Amino acid sequence: MADHSASIPFSSSRGSIIGVFDSGVGGLSILHSLQNIIPNQPMLFIADQAHVPYGPRPLQEVREFSVAITDFLISQGAEIIVVACNTASAAALNFLREQFPHIPFVGMEPAVKPAAEQTLSGVVGVLATPATFQGPLYTSVVERFASQVRIMQNTCSGLVEQIESGDLQGQKTRKILLDALNPMLDAGIDTVVLGCTHYPFVIPLIQEIVGDQVRVINPAEAVARQAKRLVEKYGILAAQGKSTIPHCYTTSSPDTLQSLAIKLIGKEIPVTALCWNSHSPVVLSICKNRLS
Repeated sequence: MADHSASIPFSSSRGSIIGVFDSGVGGLSILHSLQNIIPNQPMLFIADQAHVPYGPRPLQEVREFSVAITDFLISQGAEIIVVACNTASAAALNFLREQFPHIPFVGMEPAVKPAAEQTLSGVVGVLATPATFQGPLYTSVVERFASQVRIMQNTCSGLVEQIESGDLQGQKTRKILLDALNPMLDAGIDTVVLGCTHYPFVIPLIQEIVGDQVRVINPAEAVARQAKRLVEKYGILAAQGKSTIPHCYTTSSPDTLQSLAIKLIGKEIPVTALCWNSHSPVVLSICKNRLS
């Protein structure tokens, strides 16, 4: 494994550490649900904001980033990894399980199955990145569970970048969602699946556009429940006590991530800067000089 130069002291005496990662702040939606469901469990979160968004990137590149991030999280003591990114799950989840067979992984799967089961109109909208739509995981889910349902897809180009900038209600963000959702509404959707972990942060705007008669499915809680099942299965659930504060990392500006976390999940979080080293394979390590 790679030399990561330094470690952030992190006590796991009250339960094994869960590592969580995403291309950016979208993973905070998963982290927030994890904290609500298993608040005493120590957690580490990485936002690879130097490379956000993952969606348009080649799958092999996303796989390389995912391996390096997983390697780093394990070096910091993580014993369970949550891939809080639909694109990384589509590109790398099976490969990660092969490369790290001793580590349990929880990935993101577009919630097409519950949408297909719950729709009354027979028309379901899915918002996700291009890589998610192109991945075999999404294709398999649709073939297995939604063959009798009409699926309408949209990549919401530019929406991840808007959320990364903290713009959740602005004119440009609204236009992206209107362009995506209006054709779906015209086709009669009664359910919208969020296939990107960034998108839950604009649920209020999505709900405003689609109205109360359209159900919006956010997978964050289901992912958190699966993570809890794993820590219970392996006997590493933290004892009840004071809620822990997760330690977060970013490959961009810690100040930016801290500000966004306050806006997105209403919490102040400690953030450490990470740096990418373009070796072969790529390596992630704690920055010697703090990024601003």
